[in-house]
Amino acid sequence: MPPLAGQGRCLESVPWRGAPVSPGETTLEVSVSHNDHTGSTLAAHVRQVTGLNPARCYQCGKCSAGCPMAAEMDFRPHDVLRLIQQDKREQLLSGESLWLCLTCETCTARCPNECDPARVIDTLREMVWRDNGGAGAPRHIRAFHKSFLKQIRRSGRIFEFGLVAGYKMRTGSLFSDVGAVPGMLKRGKLALTPTRIKGLDEIRRIFDKCAAAETDAEEP
Repeated sequence: MPPLAGQGRCLESVPWRGAPVSPGETTLEVSVSHNDHTGSTLAAHVRQVTGLNPARCYQCGKCSAGCPMAAEMDFRPHDVLRLIQQDKREQLLSGESLWLCLTCETCTARCPNECDPARVIDTLREMVWRDNGGAGAPRHIRAFHKSFLKQIRRSGRIFEFGLVAGYKMRTGSLFSDVGAVPGMLKRGKLALTPTRIKGLDEIRRIFDKCAAAETDAEEP
């Protein structure tokens, strides 16, 4: 789940992995938080948090060739890895490209060098999210995440009409694609009432635990 889902403190203990260990070197284990990146390069922070080495990317472009969102992004997955290598922090983290990632992991599956671009992008999103007090993502993307999660908490699954209504109320774009509604209703693609799943209490307990973890993370 993207960071907007309220993951709370994200602390990992991961082995270094990536480039083969050279003779004389040892495998290290690190335990760091996503906030612990002051003074470090972007590549160093990604490697600390994930154990992945961005320097392994040799820009073959296979990740971007398979990415369903590449045409919408200013920086495609292989561009993201390159900007990390160059420590272009401001250029990379200030754009919308990171937030357009669907986390489908096609890039990760296609990568011949196990760079795991999907996980790297998630790490960068969490960094931006925490550094900006939850306001790092563009407004319309935050609106979509909040509307999406609200429907999951209420019904345990997506209720499309409620999702669209919540998104439009949060963004103010009330009539941008209203012309598509009659056709969707006619084809049965837009139910007017939600359907609740079994085990909804378990879903809500997950939300409650995430909220509690986020509260703990904010305490000094």
